[in-house]
This record gives sequence, C-alpha cells and structure tokens, in this order.
Amino acid sequence: MIGSLIFLDLREIHYDRIAHFTVGFYAYPIAEFLTRKNLTNSKTITYLFALFAIMALAGTYEVMEWQFAVLGDPEAGMEVLGSQGDIWDAQKDILADTLGAIFALILFHFYFDIKKYEFLDKRRRVFKK
Repeated sequence: MIGSLIFLDLREIHYDRIAHFTVGFYAYPIAEFLTRKNLTNSKTITYLFALFAIMALAGTYEVMEWQFAVLGDPEAGMEVLGSQGDIWDAQKDILADTLGAIFALILFHFYFDIKKYEFLDKRRRVFKK
C-alpha cells in the first residue's frame, strides 16, 4: 500500500486522487447487494464483480472525460492529455478508484460477516418469542 501511495505522488495534496479513492467505496454496496440477494455462489465472485464494476466504471469515466475534451477542442491533442500536468493522470485515477474498491471490500469482508451474524441473532430472538 505504501508503494502505491508513493506511486500516486502524495507529497502534495491531490483532491482529485482522494475523490477517486472514495469512488472506490461504492464496491461495498455492490458487494452487499449481491450478497443479500444471493446473486452469486461464492464470496470470490462477489468481491471480483464489485472490484471489476468499479474498475470498469473508472475506465469508462476517463474515456468519456477524454472524449468530451477532444470534442470540445479537436486540436487540443497533447494539451488535453496532459492538462493536469501529468500524462498518466487517467491511469493514476483508475488506480485510485481500484485501491478504494479494494479497501472497501476488505472492510466488507470483515464488517458484513459480523453484521450478518448480529442480524441473524436478532431474528432468532424474535422468532423464539
């Protein structure tokens, strides 16, 4: 994780990276939905689907952002690509989304199991009455 933070160049405050990292948190509700509705047969499929959904969303957003900029000024070329001072900005944004999704799925792995057992315990007490 530390290597990833160095790769993201967090010596300066990058609000864009923080925003992209938090977009990755949407992997939690995706995984929760799949689990609650029993739409997958294994935890691995649930986690991978949520992760890949966020990665696909991030990639699609970056392509749409690029297309919008090119359609706005077709002669922009490299200026659009490096408009934020880094030609790898789109890839770093996708990485930040992915790391946020991984973080959210780690939380989901530990928290949702605890929450599920508490829910089942409450349900059992209600039915015993």
